[in-house]
Amino acid sequence: MAPAGAVGILAGGGILPARVAEAAHAAGRPVYILGFEGFAEPDVIAPWPHDLVRLGAAGRILALLRAHGCTDLVLIGPVRRPSLRSLCPDAEGARILARLGRSLFAGDDGLLASLVRILGEEGFQVRGAHEFLQQSVVGPGLLGRYAPDAQATADISHGARVVRALGALDIGQGCVVQNGVVLAVEAMEGTDQMLARAGQCRQPGEGGVLVKLLKPGQEKRADMPTIGPMTVETAAAAGLRGIAFEAGHTLLTDRAACVAAADRLGLFLIAVTPDP
Repeated sequence: MAPAGAVGILAGGGILPARVAEAAHAAGRPVYILGFEGFAEPDVIAPWPHDLVRLGAAGRILALLRAHGCTDLVLIGPVRRPSLRSLCPDAEGARILARLGRSLFAGDDGLLASLVRILGEEGFQVRGAHEFLQQSVVGPGLLGRYAPDAQATADISHGARVVRALGALDIGQGCVVQNGVVLAVEAMEGTDQMLARAGQCRQPGEGGVLVKLLKPGQEKRADMPTIGPMTVETAAAAGLRGIAFEAGHTLLTDRAACVAAADRLGLFLIAVTPDP
């Protein structure tokens, strides 16, 4: 059994579970990754002590976390919400579903907030990925050589108002605006598919902007907005001019690679502090 004080990483897709593991290890903490089947990437978690477990096997999940001495947990990486029919919960999973109650039918933030609460009741301290990945969270300002002009700045402001309204309804974290027109808003499909739709709706003239913000009152320990080099590539493929994201509340999976991609593709990348 790992010594007490291990960091347990509940891993969905993408590279961030490994980034959190590296940061926790560098801080002298034992690390254990519990990857969700069908979401976690085996090559990403392979270098670390790990197991792959299906989402509904809550009893096995809790037992493995305790067996590896995990006291702190980090939920990181995208996981699509499964249908109740496909979840097939074990006995402990059924009890947790009952404890989640009405939040099962709420938006993602309501569900994640309830999950964080229940994990706390089970004796774990849920930590935000940003607590380990401090270098991945940036303050306000430009990253890279390109800057938004007056029209792009106006589109960012309009997009921020749209995303705040969406977030207040627990719908999504992003939208695309071009010359004052909202081309697409993010919902359950995620950023990449939203960007693909925005590209199909692109209007004549200068390209639009992607705006990503934290939802009002969002549980940051479970679902902070995230931008990676692929986000920049996809935004460019959709004909966008740049990306604006919330300073201090967005994870960059690889800051240097994001900036390099933006500079190569001619996009601006800017961390903003939206009006309250």
